[in-house]
Amino acid sequence: MSSEALEPLRVLIANERKERLQITTALVAAMGHEVIARELEVSDVAAATAETMPDVALVGLGESSQHALDLISRIVQEAKCPVIAILESEDPAFVNEAAKRGVFAYVTDGDPSEMQSAVDIVLRRFAEFHNLEGALGRRALTERAKGILMERHKIDEREAFKLLRSHARQTGRKLIDVAEAVTTSHLLLVPEDAEAPEP
Repeated sequence: MSSEALEPLRVLIANERKERLQITTALVAAMGHEVIARELEVSDVAAATAETMPDVALVGLGESSQHALDLISRIVQEAKCPVIAILESEDPAFVNEAAKRGVFAYVTDGDPSEMQSAVDIVLRRFAEFHNLEGALGRRALTERAKGILMERHKIDEREAFKLLRSHARQTGRKLIDVAEAVTTSHLLLVPEDAEAPEP
């Protein structure tokens, strides 16, 4: 995927040092992307992230590594976007801590092509991560629905899956939608051998 093929990204930049914030802003603009928020303070970054919903966030390591780590934590908590740490030089200890906080990559700043490559790779990995997370969630939901049907109808796993698939086909719905309906409504169903509650 070439950077020319991408639409301009909406980028949030956070750094406790104003001069580094300006340098990164200029770098992002030179890459053809839009800087939608620039934040210095940890207390402000969560609100800015929630309000602007950036495509990617760039967090610079300033005077305090703790400040940068707190910025990363706040952005990760608020955003559905990847975070890239920007370092002036290699710092394995910081990178390790940043990874624990949810950073997706790091780059040493100054080179627009290196930065664009990192952004391209991170966006692809972030999308793959969410696709995988979604696939695992869908699988878990289907497994729960099968378990409910197995218990309710005293059938095996294969029969439960056939029942889900058959109902999905008959109603023109997706299998995952039928599975979700089963899991969200099964507590409302009275077991066949139980007496209905008195009004």
